[in-house]
Amino acid sequence: MSATYRVAVRALCDFTAREGDLDHRFTPAPSAQEGIQGHTLVASRRGADYLAELPLSGTFEGLTVTGRADGFDPAANRLEEVKTHRGSLERMADNQRALHWAQVKVYGALLCAERNLEQITLTLVYLEIASGKETLLNQEVSATELQAFFTDQCQRFLAWAEQEAEHRQRRDSRLQTLGFPHDTFRPGQRELAEDVYKATSTGRCLLAQAPTGIGKTVATLFPMLSAMPRQQLDRIAFLTMKTPGRRLALDALAMLRASQGEEVRPLRVLELVARDKACEYPERACHGESCPLAAGFYDRLPAARQAAVEQAWLDRDALREVALAHDVCPYYLGQELARWTDVVVGDVNHWFDSHALLHGLAQANDWRTGVLVDEAHNLVERARGMYSAELDQQRFNRVRRYAPISLSRPLNRLARQWQVVIKDAGLEEAGEPGKPGYRLLTTLPDKLVAAAQQVGASMTDHLGEHPEDASLELQELLFEALAFCRLAECFGEHSLCDLTRYGRGRAVLGLRNLIPADFLTPRFHAAHSVVLFSATLTPAHYYRDLLGLPENTVWREVASPFAARQLEVHIRRDISTRFRDRDASIEPIVATMAQQYQRKPGHYLAFFSSFAYLAAALARFREVHPEVPVFSQTRGMPEAQREAFLARFTPGGKGIGFAVLGGAFAEGIDLPGDRLIGAFIATLGLPPFNDFNEALKARLGARFGQGDDYTYRIPGMIKVVQAAGRVIRSPEDEGVVVLMDDRFAQANVRALLPSWWAVETMPQ
Repeated sequence: MSATYRVAVRALCDFTAREGDLDHRFTPAPSAQEGIQGHTLVASRRGADYLAELPLSGTFEGLTVTGRADGFDPAANRLEEVKTHRGSLERMADNQRALHWAQVKVYGALLCAERNLEQITLTLVYLEIASGKETLLNQEVSATELQAFFTDQCQRFLAWAEQEAEHRQRRDSRLQTLGFPHDTFRPGQRELAEDVYKATSTGRCLLAQAPTGIGKTVATLFPMLSAMPRQQLDRIAFLTMKTPGRRLALDALAMLRASQGEEVRPLRVLELVARDKACEYPERACHGESCPLAAGFYDRLPAARQAAVEQAWLDRDALREVALAHDVCPYYLGQELARWTDVVVGDVNHWFDSHALLHGLAQANDWRTGVLVDEAHNLVERARGMYSAELDQQRFNRVRRYAPISLSRPLNRLARQWQVVIKDAGLEEAGEPGKPGYRLLTTLPDKLVAAAQQVGASMTDHLGEHPEDASLELQELLFEALAFCRLAECFGEHSLCDLTRYGRGRAVLGLRNLIPADFLTPRFHAAHSVVLFSATLTPAHYYRDLLGLPENTVWREVASPFAARQLEVHIRRDISTRFRDRDASIEPIVATMAQQYQRKPGHYLAFFSSFAYLAAALARFREVHPEVPVFSQTRGMPEAQREAFLARFTPGGKGIGFAVLGGAFAEGIDLPGDRLIGAFIATLGLPPFNDFNEALKARLGARFGQGDDYTYRIPGMIKVVQAAGRVIRSPEDEGVVVLMDDRFAQANVRALLPSWWAVETMPQ
């Protein structure tokens, strides 16, 4: 092997020593924090000479193996591998135990070689978290035996390591001469590509606002791929908010690959798909006794993995084809291949969520990662959701009725605390019919949280002893309690707590994240470079503050390739869409829409702030203009109906589609040419004025001095600009946008509109 390939002990053993079935039945496992505490506890019980977290390394034919052994007692000549667990150790699968022995044997080989030991005692220390009891399994092994084992593991990995080193060399060599896939850049594309390249080359974050239609996807992928060999990037993650964004990224990557000719294309691309969409047997449990694709998964994984990397292009369909050809689960094959591909295309949660797969792999393997985030204006709200949690009283009460005896006491204690919190909040009486009672809590209800923690611990202990009781509802309840309690541990000014009561026994306690920056900042620092791009990233300070971007983050605005003459933008300043003026606004809104349609018939979208407002305008429009074709978005519209709605926008067609601002048709859809020639926007998109948003305003005002803007005005105008962006999709498009509210004429609102718009006030 010409070049040195580095691998961690755990990654080596994961590759060489896993065998048997995939088994994802619920087994109560310690949290990461409990695992750390468990290791600390074991070390504290040992002698003064005990060496914890002992760094070890060794080489075999160009393969460097590194890691940290959990502990070594020189006096006893005993090397320990510590594993924390819950419940009976007898239920641990044989293949899991074999993996643990493999790890400690590799560490033993490294230690014997380093200290010239002839033999050593290897010990697996299993610490039961609830009781603190240790179970020790020992083996007396000679250095010769351990060296033979180490050699065998390395030889089994070596062919793969050589293949990976050669792949990396070929990949980097080809990327150094990567050419842009088109003959010329579109207007704005070169500027965006240059900014992305500079950000990647300097290891900085970039906020790039670039208009729709210039080809942002390829203009961000191309420069980061070009910088990949020079910056020694291990992986690129292209992250999206919705499924259509993944398709755009895959299309751009396919174009980049195709443009390089018919030679071997070394770039490996993987699409990560949600588990529920990748599962072949959704009605079956995920273990070998139930699912045929889980049975013998690890035995068939090596061949499937090899076939997959040779395939190189692994979108959802290609990955499924490889997986089924080898009788393995497509979802978990994809999880495995995230370790061995160059570009991963998936949802933003894979880097930013608390249990993000790609972030975890990057940390474990010390990757240099380039991250691209499409439609990044959505990241604030998405991240708030990632770091929020709820406890549902009704769910706990339902489980309490049939829960095992051992859970009765903690569940009853929790039930009593629910009543205390409801009483203290003044919500003993249910709210008005159809309107739940709501309170913001000034402090976290510590006693209820403590009771929920006890329920989680008791439930975990019970399921550890009685896995047959692990019903779906019991598991979901446990996960809900654990997630809530984890967030409660770091409760602070970035979040608030609220209580909603829907009726007797039906209350929800929420931990709502307000400022995702405190959770996201470490994720930005963990990446070599992060590029966030969208058509709406103004003002930059809003995203810097709320996302927690590094101080040296660069903001760039790519000049629009569109001329003001392509888009008529009119403001009807004689209309107010404020809640108190809704009824009075219907007539002038309908009249404005009809006048524009009669002036230039074609396809339009009309956006409103709510379904109720939409319904009122639609009913009146149909009444006075029955000759104009109209169709409408509905609440909870299934995917098939959404597709049918969009299918109405045919070239040369006519009609007005009524939709809700911020909904499925306000962003992320592409209706070029005369499929859409105009949009009516009868709202500023402001979030509702309520207790929660007023609390959010106060918190953002205290932290950033921008309460009103950050809570109401900026989020609203982002939605407006996104909706208006549906009209002009290419340099040839022309259209009209009518903004119907007097506040659009205010200077602080107009400042948030795109700079290339030439806005006119319509005659009243």
